Amino acid sequence: MARSRTDNLTIAVLLPCYNEAATIGAVVQGFRATLPDAAIHVYDNNSTDGTALQAMLAGAHVVRERRQGKGHVVRRMFADIDADIYIIADGDGTYAPEDAEELVRTLLTERADMVVGTRRGVHADAGRQGHALGNRLFNLLYRMIFGPDFTDIFSGYRAFSRRFVKSFPAVSGGFEIETEMSVHASRLKLPVSELELDYGRRPEGSHSKLSTFRDGAKILWMFAMLMKETRPFAFFSAISATFMLASLGFMAPVLAEYFETGLVSRMPTWVLSTALMMISFMLFTAGVILDSVARARAEQLRIHYIGLERPSALKAPLSDAGPVSRARPGKADAA
Repeated sequence: MARSRTDNLTIAVLLPCYNEAATIGAVVQGFRATLPDAAIHVYDNNSTDGTALQAMLAGAHVVRERRQGKGHVVRRMFADIDADIYIIADGDGTYAPEDAEELVRTLLTERADMVVGTRRGVHADAGRQGHALGNRLFNLLYRMIFGPDFTDIFSGYRAFSRRFVKSFPAVSGGFEIETEMSVHASRLKLPVSELELDYGRRPEGSHSKLSTFRDGAKILWMFAMLMKETRPFAFFSAISATFMLASLGFMAPVLAEYFETGLVSRMPTWVLSTALMMISFMLFTAGVILDSVARARAEQLRIHYIGLERPSALKAPLSDAGPVSRARPGKADAA
């Protein structure tokens, strides 16, 4: 990799793991070979199969996160580790460590805050047809709600700048964390890039932890919550329109009868339709008010992001690159 651009930069490789003893050793060794001076951190999420031991034997710094869920692990990693560039990947061997160098190069040359390694062939190797269909539907839904910035929001292979990591207010607890990362970048209009990479198959003895329906429901709920927080006007306007349509549906026959006879015989229906219309107006008003609040929160996040200093090596003009230095130890090393 280019030399002058990366001499003074530190890289941390972050590997969240849950029962990946069959693969984590090879994954750690692969990253050590690709990025020999990077610090490799494995966060074990209550594994019962010896994942932590295999990671330590391979030379990784190992920390245990007791709260179950990938989101909890990533939040802890981002808080603990201090580096200039972060690479996050899964410990199941489906992402090639050899591609990490290209992710870093793209992050530097594009001056991006996040590079997503989109998965080539993921639909053909999603394990089950439900996973493949869910990938397509959720990516389409994301682009409809949050914009066209990403084509694979569920990729677990990403590179980040320090600015992104230290300004990312992670709140999700599970596999929805990748969606939250994407929304954070879209919300603050951060410079991002995508890099298409091969997506491998799990070796024998390694099993997916995803549940098609359970995790799909969690991701759908996260979409709704993120839309409420980041696009409240659109969120509450959609609900307001639903109540208004219901109100008009109940109101129409009552009004028709009134114009014909001058009487309102179905008073309960009229009261219900009026109540639904009032709720619709209140929801629309809430959307208008919360939209201003959401804009103010986004501005504060943006100001915090801008206030984080970029490493001096990233301020220099683009030039040839080379090896990177070891990441500064954070709290994780002490653990």
